[in-house]
Amino acid sequence: KKSKSKNARGALTAKEKRAEQRRDARSSKKEVARRGDDRRSTRGMSKRERQAESRRLAAERRREAIEAARRAEAARQAAIARQRAIDQGLRDETAANILKDETTGEDLEIRRIAVAALGNAAGSVVVMDPKTGRVYTVVNQDWALRKGYKPCSTIKLVTGLAGLCENVIDPLAPVGGRGVDLTTSLAYSDNPYFQSVGGRVGFDRIMTYARDLGLGERTGVNYANESPGRVPLFKTGYAVNHMCSHGDDFEVTPIQLGALVSAIANGGDLLMPHVPRSPEETIRFKREVRRRINIPEETLKRMVPGMIGAVNYGTAKLAYDPVQTVAGKTGTCIGQGGWLGLFTSYAPVSDPKLAVVVVMRGSGARGKAAAAIAGKIYRALNGRFGTPTNMQYANTPEALAPRPNSKAAIVSDESEADEAARAGVDPTDESGAQEMERPAVKSVLMPVPSRTNEPKAGAATPSATPMPGAQEAQRPRRVATPRP
Repeated sequence: KKSKSKNARGALTAKEKRAEQRRDARSSKKEVARRGDDRRSTRGMSKRERQAESRRLAAERRREAIEAARRAEAARQAAIARQRAIDQGLRDETAANILKDETTGEDLEIRRIAVAALGNAAGSVVVMDPKTGRVYTVVNQDWALRKGYKPCSTIKLVTGLAGLCENVIDPLAPVGGRGVDLTTSLAYSDNPYFQSVGGRVGFDRIMTYARDLGLGERTGVNYANESPGRVPLFKTGYAVNHMCSHGDDFEVTPIQLGALVSAIANGGDLLMPHVPRSPEETIRFKREVRRRINIPEETLKRMVPGMIGAVNYGTAKLAYDPVQTVAGKTGTCIGQGGWLGLFTSYAPVSDPKLAVVVVMRGSGARGKAAAAIAGKIYRALNGRFGTPTNMQYANTPEALAPRPNSKAAIVSDESEADEAARAGVDPTDESGAQEMERPAVKSVLMPVPSRTNEPKAGAATPSATPMPGAQEAQRPRRVATPRP
């Protein structure tokens, strides 16, 4: 038997011998380590050993921290490079689309000003007459007519009108016990206010007013391949509230937003936008009304103070024009795979002659940036379309006048966007943006002294009656304070 065992062992191949030796070596190391652990457990580590072990663990932690920081920085730089590539692609697409725009019949002076105002941004611009429906120019027609976008906070115009018509909103009374009324909520784009209103109005009634205002259907503009956009089919629970402040599952085109804001401006006529294609058609331009919306004119006027407030002291301050009163509404959110910035507006309020809609895309797209583009257009054209003085707005009662609110805690789409950007929310993931709806900080409006460049004597100030006890000219600002 012993000889057989020796023969068997001798028959092992060299590879098998090496594998057996490695197994024996591993077993020996484990045994040595076990004995060392046993010795430490019985007698403990000396002071020198403890210090050496502590240094070893500290060095290991430092190496791990450095490696984690290196990986995080590499990921951050890769994300920045990807976003820059996406932004550049959107800008290149915008420039290419503008070159292909059909400009026959457009007002070339207005088009030149709109293109210059858009600059190198990725977006589209619509400029039209809110009283007749004449389209002066559409910059980047592919985006403005053939693609729908999430409306973000511009949907609050629909929510506000629905709330007024359904007697959910008293324009002078706050909603939800937060001390914020309709005018302040529109001016600062307060999300909780409109979520509360939308939940009380209900999904079906909100959809009725959205369709009445032209969402989900083509405007009839005489450009090819117009998109009808989209409206949600069904929502329930909190999804209805969130939809009414952020426009979830809506898709609107800039030309639809132009028709909607024009209906507010002209007192309730939903117009068919139209470009006169010949000089004769320009001279004999015919106004075409699609329908009279089922909202009283007085109800439409109640939205105007908040829209003016947005431009005078709220989210759209960059659209301000000292020569004429501008009314508008911003929107900022994540949709269509990235950040969106929207602004829909008209001016002058006393005698509307221009409706300007701007939609932006890309990492820098915000409602305030879109408002800045519209502001450049209004200021460039105020000599042609503006009023000689900043006239009062649409015979609005003094009690409904736009005014800064120095006490209300506002949760606006702009503050949510800034918080989401700081938190590194992926703009391609819309669910991540919704998780940021209740940010870790809240925006508090605090009055600060106005700038020294006061308006000249004899000219009306852009804001209305100041708050009691406040200085005559104040502009609010947001100060981030920790949420309790």
